[in-house]
Amino acid sequence: MGQMMKPRKTEITDKLRQEINKVVNRYIDEGVAELVPGVLFIDEVHMLDMECFSYLNRALESSLSPIVIFATNRGVCNVRGTDMPSPHGVPIDLLDRLVIIRTQIYNPSEMIQVTQLSFCFFLFQLINSLLIDLLCDQIIAIRAQVEELTVDEECLVLLGDIGQRTSLRHAVQLLSPASIVAKMNGRDSICKADIEEVTSLYLDAKSSAKLLHEQQEKYIS
Repeated sequence: MGQMMKPRKTEITDKLRQEINKVVNRYIDEGVAELVPGVLFIDEVHMLDMECFSYLNRALESSLSPIVIFATNRGVCNVRGTDMPSPHGVPIDLLDRLVIIRTQIYNPSEMIQVTQLSFCFFLFQLINSLLIDLLCDQIIAIRAQVEELTVDEECLVLLGDIGQRTSLRHAVQLLSPASIVAKMNGRDSICKADIEEVTSLYLDAKSSAKLLHEQQEKYIS
């Protein structure tokens, strides 16, 4: 009798998740429901092990995935449970899918204002598709159409150059923040200045890793 009264711990199975996703997708297709992505904030992300990162990598491919923000104060260190060094303690394959927010050391006046808000974090946005047979600027133009963004030819050329210099994924991920900058400046279309501004704010994985290597003495390892 005592065993029957004990609280039972159950885990949601993959099968149940898939069934729920099917129902949600059907409601969205029928116009009954609207999907509003949430935000998942994971602090001290370097504490996760390979199993956790593998699960996140797969889960983030879902169309129902939330926007995920990773935060860490680590430089180059081993991924937990392995002998594999990686920037921020995050596996390279996952790190390559992130938009990294560049941060700078606070000056004294800023430290007073943000004493309790000092942290470094990642911003992740899921890319729905990758058409590897097209040129960078063509893929970016298609992506802009999907997101209903207006981008001029000069912007596409610049984004194409950025994609070749860094990665196509990084160039595509710059579209959303550039659109926000354009709206803040009272415009509906994205111009070259918007791309240049967000490029100065966000680093790609390779540039971030290089910066970490050059300034590794400033980070905890």
